[in-house]
Amino acid sequence: MGYANANPPYGIGVRPLEKLVSLGFLLLATTMEASGDALVRMGLGHAALGIRIALFAMGAALLFGYGLMLNLAPLEFGRVVGLYIATLFVVWQFINLIAFGSAPTLPVLAGGLIVTFWQPQ
Repeated sequence: MGYANANPPYGIGVRPLEKLVSLGFLLLATTMEASGDALVRMGLGHAALGIRIALFAMGAALLFGYGLMLNLAPLEFGRVVGLYIATLFVVWQFINLIAFGSAPTLPVLAGGLIVTFWQPQ
């Protein structure tokens, strides 16, 4: 039985190391997702066919790795989706800054804060 079907390690009696491992899986998955997307976007904008194919291949490999990491993580995704979205937002902004030199604007930061901390009643 794989981790995706196992009980999540969150709740009473969870050891700090288990939470750290789960956070590591989320951080790795979000980094792979944002990086893979960035490589695909770079490939779309590149003129040289060989470089374009290489960027697409690397992006596809990272996006596959993201899906694999998320499904191998020792947690139930539905229980940590909020944490995943918050982590993805931060990582995506960092990758966007590094890969494209584009800092998040105030509206992007405001929207990210709303999505991250919104708790509907």
